[in-house]
Amino acid sequence: MRAARILAGVAVGAALCADAASLAGQIPLGNPSGRGQTVTPAYEGWYPNADGTLSLSFGYFNRNFGETIEVPLGPDNAIEPAEFQGAQPTSFAPRRHYGVFVVRVPADFGEGKVYWTLKMRGQTLRVPGHVHRDWQIDALKGEAGDGNTPPVLRFGGGEEGAGPAGAWGGPLTARAGEPLDVGVHVRDDGVGRSHFVAGSSDGSPVNLTWFKHQGPGEVTFGERTARVPSSGAEAITPVTFSEPGEYILRVRANDGSGVSAAGHAQCCWTNGFVRVIVTMTRRVPIRRVPIQGRFPSQAGGARP
Repeated sequence: MRAARILAGVAVGAALCADAASLAGQIPLGNPSGRGQTVTPAYEGWYPNADGTLSLSFGYFNRNFGETIEVPLGPDNAIEPAEFQGAQPTSFAPRRHYGVFVVRVPADFGEGKVYWTLKMRGQTLRVPGHVHRDWQIDALKGEAGDGNTPPVLRFGGGEEGAGPAGAWGGPLTARAGEPLDVGVHVRDDGVGRSHFVAGSSDGSPVNLTWFKHQGPGEVTFGERTARVPSSGAEAITPVTFSEPGEYILRVRANDGSGVSAAGHAQCCWTNGFVRVIVTMTRRVPIRRVPIQGRFPSQAGGARP
């Protein structure tokens, strides 16, 4: 099973390399950002949950180097069957992102399939998710036999979560244009050692990165990245929303097992999702101030 996954990974990597080569030929000199390309949905594989259900993990590849693409939920960004619709991102950051969300299906899903479709710039891109045996991944434990597990997240007093399915929090409330402090508590087993800090007895730290997952407006993070000790700590970042609406923020927590971004090994990182309801900026009432004994509405009248 693992050999089949490795071969599949090699094939995917070769395809991405070939695509990168063709993309490089499309980008003129002096424009390294790369814009105007599409986003391809990706199926990463599935893993079992403690309650017997199965999590189908999805990611994406935004071919642009410098363009974030927005595709609202609906016919251009849809999960089928419709009962699984709603967890996918509507905001796609540049380049490859692994295990961004999961669709949870029952244990008896069998030969069923879950399709994710993205339509943009005249192209329709669709990927099926399934529970074929060769696509089972070790999202909740390392593959090297070192006992490594993903970080554990929670928002406030909410339930803890780990792996691509992660933990959910909120809803929080905010006003457009006014910063909101969003906190997440993180802890880890500290097994990953590639980012081990010399002189530290706390194991490898956890790296956090924030993303806009869904929402109608722009989201600005005061501190987009942070690092916390594996023993556990809360990280807080101020977040500002450009306009009212319903948003979902995603925070990705990577342990020190290899890279600063989630990678094709599918372990060990954890997603955290928090809902935020943003309302209009509060209006400050205008106070009428007397001017030389007159109110503005009496400017043309007699002096009292």
